[in-house]
Amino acid sequence: MTIQDASLLVVDDNDDNRYTLTRRLKREGYASISTANDGLQALEQLQQKKFDLVMLDVMMPEMNGYEVLERMKSDPQLRDIPVIMITAVEDQESVIRCIKLGAEDHLPKPFDPTLLAARVSASLEKKRLRDELHELNRTLEERVKQQLSELDRLGMLKRFFSPQIAKAILDTGGEKMLQAHRREVVVVFLDMRGFTAFTDKAEPEEVMEVLSEYHNALGPLILAEGGTLDCFTGDGMMIYFNDPIKMEFPLLNAVRMSLAMQRDFVPLREAWQKRGFSLDLGIGIAQGYATLGAIGFEGRWDYTCIGSVTNHAARLCGEAKGGQILTNRKTFSRVEELVKAEPLGDMNFKGVAEPVPVVNITALVD
Repeated sequence: MTIQDASLLVVDDNDDNRYTLTRRLKREGYASISTANDGLQALEQLQQKKFDLVMLDVMMPEMNGYEVLERMKSDPQLRDIPVIMITAVEDQESVIRCIKLGAEDHLPKPFDPTLLAARVSASLEKKRLRDELHELNRTLEERVKQQLSELDRLGMLKRFFSPQIAKAILDTGGEKMLQAHRREVVVVFLDMRGFTAFTDKAEPEEVMEVLSEYHNALGPLILAEGGTLDCFTGDGMMIYFNDPIKMEFPLLNAVRMSLAMQRDFVPLREAWQKRGFSLDLGIGIAQGYATLGAIGFEGRWDYTCIGSVTNHAARLCGEAKGGQILTNRKTFSRVEELVKAEPLGDMNFKGVAEPVPVVNITALVD
């Protein structure tokens, strides 16, 4: 704030005091100076115009300076305007009272030009710093609200996607991706062999413990390859790749994840066998077009993948024995140079007219 920009209000019921104070302020370079004859007139002007500093006489008829100061400090629109009280030299009690009421400073009569310039300049500088601080706080509050809003949205998106994908959606303004759309995806189904028999004889606490160990071991592998976890169905999981963020080679991501899952399932299987639980893991992979998007209602939304490709992956998973990763010939043809696999011949699937050639992926090519 420059001297020319500052807007001052001089309040004094004495004409000579107003004239003297105004003239000296103008000599200091302050151009925008208004005057008021009493407290009521001062409050009216304060409501009509924005001021940067008020110079307020204490002793005035009808409404004295104390009352004006109290009114200003109780008004949210006026409380931050600095006030310099004009007091008598010997009236120390008045000075103390003014400071307690919220005055920025005081100016004794008669006016000393040097003291006047210093106190007005200091008060305006303090106001400038306070204004900057208020603006900074306002900006920070807005940023915090924005960040909280983004965290809320991120929390919602994390229900559907890995954290990095959820963040990418927010960063690109890509929430429109949640709307229904068609895309080629790779779908992976997995579940445990022997799980139904296990639940029939195990205690509920044992079932929950096994599922927790299972999810904790395999869940991070989904995130590591950028997969989208559609849902948990007990021991089953449906995961797909290439949506909502497109991937360069989604099938390779799906295969790497599946191989890592079979690898990390081995110690789980061995530990469970020692406890008398006979469990293993089967996986099915299929690539094809599907419709994807958010479905549900306010307060409960899910993001899902619908299409024949999901049925193929589920049926392949259903036929997979423990340790196997099954895929159809069409899907395998897109990755066969990168993986090791064994053909299992044709299989008949419910709802599919023709037998489906199936292979078991065993490893990546070195």
